[in-house]
Amino acid sequence: QVQLVESGGGLVQAGGSLRLSCVVSGRTLSINTMGWFRQAPGKDRECVATITKSGGRTYYANSVKGRFTISRDNAKNTVYLQMNTLKPEDTAVYYCAAATRWDTQAVVAYNYWGQGAQVTVSS
Repeated sequence: QVQLVESGGGLVQAGGSLRLSCVVSGRTLSINTMGWFRQAPGKDRECVATITKSGGRTYYANSVKGRFTISRDNAKNTVYLQMNTLKPEDTAVYYCAAATRWDTQAVVAYNYWGQGAQVTVSS
C-alpha cells in the first residue's frame, strides 16, 4: 500500500501563489508517476500536472502551463505543486495521486489518492 498526505491548500487572492506538498509513504518503489489533479464543484476531476519517478518527464494541462510547476524531492518522498498567478478558475479541491503506470495522465490509471486540499482563489 501507498499513503499520500497533502498539505498547503488555502485561500488566496487572484494573482497570488500557493505551494502544495504531498508526502508519500509505504511501497513507494512501485510508483512510477506522481500527479496532481483537481476537481471543482460540478465538474469532472482533471489532471493538472504529472511527473515521472526520476523527474525526467513532466506534463501540464494547458490551463496551467507557465503558472504551475510540479517537482519532487525523492530524498524526502515529497512531491510539490507550486502555483503562481492563481486565477479564480483555479478554485478546486486538489488531489495528489500515485500510479504504477509510467507517465500517465488518466484519472483511472492512478492507484492511490490523497485526501484532497481545498484551494480557493478570490477575485
